[in-house]
Amino acid sequence: MAEDNGSQNEQPEAQRQVGLQKIYVRDASIEVPDGPRVFTEEYNPEVNVDLNTQIQSLSEETHQVILTVTVTAKQGERTAYIVEVQQAGVFQIEGFEADDERDHVLGAYCPSILFPYIRESVGDMVQRAGFPHFLLQPVNFDLLYAQHRASEDGTPSDASQATH
Repeated sequence: MAEDNGSQNEQPEAQRQVGLQKIYVRDASIEVPDGPRVFTEEYNPEVNVDLNTQIQSLSEETHQVILTVTVTAKQGERTAYIVEVQQAGVFQIEGFEADDERDHVLGAYCPSILFPYIRESVGDMVQRAGFPHFLLQPVNFDLLYAQHRASEDGTPSDASQATH
């Protein structure tokens, strides 16, 4: 009898769920502006990695998250290659009543889901362009999101770029 009373008194809260509806490459490109000359020199590039996230609401509970990675490798003044990939995902977000919680899911959790896919695409494109394998290093999207929020509040931060 005590079990019945306990279950009657407890009202289930809306369960928080993040459902992945679709993952796709939205856009991808590679440029080798100084080929084939770039292949005749010793390869020791300076590599810059830029990250960007865009969020688009498709409905109240459905959102598209686009993670863009741009990798630029330079040999001195010459650009060895530029790779840009936009990896997109459509996410169903339910049970996050507070805007800040939903924003955190969309700004940090969803990009972390997309990251392994974009890492594979970037590495594959660099290798197919004739360069040694390139592996994007892990990214702490929770930290980047926190830095972005702090910069919106007036605290200076450069959360959108990471250099490797």
